[in-house]
Amino acid sequence: MATPIEIREEAGVRTLHFGSEWIQGAMRIARPWNLELEYTREMMASLLLCDTPRKVLLIGLGAASLTKFLYRHYPLAHLTIVEIEPAVVAAARQFFKLPEDPKRINLVIGDGAEFVLNSNKKFDLVLVDGFDENARTGALETLPFYQACRTRLSGDGVLTVNMLTRSRGFKATAERIAEAFDDRTLVLPSSEAGNAIAFATCGDPIEISFDDLKESALALKKLTGLNLQPTLARLAQAKTCLNNQLVL
Repeated sequence: MATPIEIREEAGVRTLHFGSEWIQGAMRIARPWNLELEYTREMMASLLLCDTPRKVLLIGLGAASLTKFLYRHYPLAHLTIVEIEPAVVAAARQFFKLPEDPKRINLVIGDGAEFVLNSNKKFDLVLVDGFDENARTGALETLPFYQACRTRLSGDGVLTVNMLTRSRGFKATAERIAEAFDDRTLVLPSSEAGNAIAFATCGDPIEISFDDLKESALALKKLTGLNLQPTLARLAQAKTCLNNQLVL
């Protein structure tokens, strides 16, 4: 049965729903290229760890927020998007300004987990944000999937996963990511919306001082307009960075 697609608008913000109250994506109509939802901004904190991604894999299209952000601000990046539901792609084009550019955007209609398990390509950045109408992720939160993501990363590539803390399996999901990446993971403190973002890598060890992170965040803001200062503040409060160092 096809996923029921619903588009809503309120206070200048257009949202995508799969026949439920869960928001699958959002766009401020006056600023279609901006990242409207907090969790999408936090997923882009991966750019502090991987600042010039050339090959990016996105699992789950939603309202195309991450796709549009990367497409606009990283003109050398080639984006592969895997979306299981054709109606979501149609909605992203019609209502959310998904760019039409086959040279830079490779849009695959298919199962994200199967794509990763069967692919032999390497990516600098893998972004996983796939949920159904009941906010379930299915195979996208299994150990074999995360292990396959690890094999798909380039030398210093980064995996970024959106997890819902409302899910009873949230901690187990984080543990599976940690197992797949030999504990080289970082989970941001849960946001007010109930999302927690996990980062993982398997390349050279990453050691960045908090001061350098702040400098990188300022440079990113200058380049893209994205303000990651609130994210860094929450990271500091969570004492994730021991001795003022992010070690991953």
